[in-house]
Amino acid sequence: MTLPIQPPLPPQLARSRASLPEGDDWAYEPKWDGFRAIAFVDGDDVALQSRNGKPLGRYFPEVLAGFPAGRYVLDGEIVAASFDTLGQRIHPAKSRIERLAVETPARFIAFDLLALDDDVLLERPWRERRALLEDAGLEGVELTPVVFTAGDASAWLEHEEGVIAKEAGEPYRPGERVGMVKIKRVRTIDAVVVGWRPGKAEGTVGALILALYGPGGRLREVGHSSGFTAKEKRELPAKLAAYETGERGSGEPSRWSAGRDLEWVALRPELVVEVTFDHVSDGRIRHGAKVQRWRDDKDPADCTVEQLDS
Repeated sequence: MTLPIQPPLPPQLARSRASLPEGDDWAYEPKWDGFRAIAFVDGDDVALQSRNGKPLGRYFPEVLAGFPAGRYVLDGEIVAASFDTLGQRIHPAKSRIERLAVETPARFIAFDLLALDDDVLLERPWRERRALLEDAGLEGVELTPVVFTAGDASAWLEHEEGVIAKEAGEPYRPGERVGMVKIKRVRTIDAVVVGWRPGKAEGTVGALILALYGPGGRLREVGHSSGFTAKEKRELPAKLAAYETGERGSGEPSRWSAGRDLEWVALRPELVVEVTFDHVSDGRIRHGAKVQRWRDDKDPADCTVEQLDS
C-alpha cells in the first residue's frame, strides 16, 4: 500500500463517564456494539485492522467488498445482528466464514476519516474530519449518525448501547484516551437467583447465577452478577445456605475461565435481586450485572424474560 498512513495504527479511545457532557464544543454519536476496526483502502486493495493491530479482513469478506475504490483510511466499527454473531466469525475454517458471511452478514460503520489521498488528517479538528468524510463521496460506506446537543443524544441512552461524545475541536490521537468519552446505557431488571459460584478466596461468593421465566413458566439462565465487596463475599454463603438444593457441580472450562472449571451451587428459585447492566445479546446479559438490592417484596414468578426487551 502507498497510503500516507500505514497499518498498524492504534485507534483513539474513549474515557468512561456517567453522564453526557454538555456544551457547544461537543458532538455526539451512538455507541455501537461490535469490533472496532480501521480500514485502509488503496485502490482496490483493502486491509481491515482490529483495535489491537491484528488483521480482520479474512473473517469479514463481505465487509471488504463494500468499500469503494480510492485512497483513504477510515476509523469505524464492524457490526452485525449481535455481538455473538460477530464472535462466531473468528474461526479458522474458510468454509464457515463464507457461510456466515451470507447467513449473518456484517457491515462497516464509519465515524472518522484519518487520511484522504496523500493527506494525513490526524491533526485536523474532528469537525473538519467529519465534513471531509461527508464530502468524500464514498458511495456505499455507511456513516454513523451525529447530533450536536446532549438533548438530541439522550435518546440513544434509552434505545441504543449508549453515546460517544467527541470534542469537536480536537485532533485524532491514536492510542490515547483523550477528546472522547463514552456513556453506556444502564438498564435494570429483577432476576431470580438460581445458584452461585465460589469466589477465589475460600468460603466466599464470586457471582450469583441469574435466571428469568420464559414462555411456559420455564426458568432460563440469562447471566450472572459479580462485583461484591469483600465483606459481602464472605457473608453471602451463610445467607444462601438455606436455599441450597444440594445440587452442585462444575461446567465445562471456557476460554474466559483460563482453563478453570466453573464451579456452581444450585439454589431454589426463591430469591430475587434487582440488577443493573448495560447490554443484552442473544437473550443473555453480556456484561456482568451488578446487584442493587434484594427484592423480598417481589414474586419470583414475576421475573420474566420480557424485561430484556424493554
